Amino acid sequence: MTELSGWGRYPVVEGTERVFEDFEAATRDAALSRGLGRSYGDASLPCSSADVVANSRRANRLLGFDPETGVLRAEAGLSLRDLNRIFLRRGWASPVSPGTQYVTLGGMVASDVHGGNHHVAGTFGQHVLSLRMRVADGRVLEVSERTEPELFRATLGGMGLTGHILEVEFQLARIPSAWIYQESRRVHDIDDLVETLLDASKEWPLTKCWFDSTKRGPGLGRGIAIVGRWADKSEAPPEPPLLKERLAVPPLPLGLVNQLSVSIFNVLWYHSQSKGLRKEVVHPQAFYWPLDGVRHWNRLYGPRGFAQYQCVMPIERDTRVVRRFLAAMTRRGCPSPVSVIKDCGAEGKGMLSFPKPGISIAIDVPMRGAKTQALIDALNDIVLEVGGRIYMAKDVLTRASHFRAMEPRFPPWNEVRRKWDPERKLRSALSVRLLGDDA
Repeated sequence: MTELSGWGRYPVVEGTERVFEDFEAATRDAALSRGLGRSYGDASLPCSSADVVANSRRANRLLGFDPETGVLRAEAGLSLRDLNRIFLRRGWASPVSPGTQYVTLGGMVASDVHGGNHHVAGTFGQHVLSLRMRVADGRVLEVSERTEPELFRATLGGMGLTGHILEVEFQLARIPSAWIYQESRRVHDIDDLVETLLDASKEWPLTKCWFDSTKRGPGLGRGIAIVGRWADKSEAPPEPPLLKERLAVPPLPLGLVNQLSVSIFNVLWYHSQSKGLRKEVVHPQAFYWPLDGVRHWNRLYGPRGFAQYQCVMPIERDTRVVRRFLAAMTRRGCPSPVSVIKDCGAEGKGMLSFPKPGISIAIDVPMRGAKTQALIDALNDIVLEVGGRIYMAKDVLTRASHFRAMEPRFPPWNEVRRKWDPERKLRSALSVRLLGDDA
């Protein structure tokens, strides 16, 4: 029995965790699989202390790689960081990278992760060829679009509730170098930000914008627009980049993230960007995973933890919905130092995959009890009204009523889940909170 939490450090629950190199054996009779615990909320937490959680972090072997095609097969516990350490210098990369390297392949499938290149590459699930899974009745199956298409699509973004993912076979992307060519510039308000982002997506494979979550009034939504691509060999340094952490945050009795500290940080960060266009070749960690350079950065929020929240909102009718969303954030006080806007492309094949065409907004906010819940409720009201949805891998406070109203895809997904697990043997704290499972 041990204490378990997600990266947001809320909630903290008790559970029994099995950590075997033989992950197939660890999943026998387990209610849930868990990797590195970097989902932000309760997706990888048991709903009962009696439930066994199978941890995959020791099941991290490479099982096969074709250097001609780039097809890789590995155990589900292989982390993106280890994959990068092995393959970036060899001219291969994950086709999709989320905001941290500390995620396992199994977690990337279960969350169907996306990155700044979603408008051109889709989600990780678009590149998955096959899965080896233990389903609820104990069988171990090879699952793909050819063998079990319904189960395969339900597992992409299914938050680990359709079966234990044991192995993943997927297509790596060939890259010219292990460095990133990046351009960045300031954007003055939310209209400038959205216009810049949408224009950049027509030309660049990697796009994102950081915005100042505390700025109100005429400068609402000001920030820094960043675009990039893998650098050509002629642009890149001769040696591949080293992946390393620079410092660590110690345990803190109180959180350092509040309205004042974030306001100061945001002003300094905004003005650290020169007024003109900045062009440079940067370390991939600086572009993709900047927070990975700081170990235990989640401790900055203190023992109460924090809630990350991410939504996507269609904007084909009116881009002003983004302004309305940010105004609701700042009006209620939303001290988020990590605030990112991206554009999303076409919906993927995962039955509950998060992205859809529109603008995605991600924020981190300190847990402040009822105030944080009221903020999330208010944001979800807007998202629901405009036909958007939330990302389950980054959620801990959305109410079941909001989720069900946002997700017309839930009933057909639930039918597939019921077919493979009629007794609900696989469950999590998230599935109880959002999906109606018994505690």
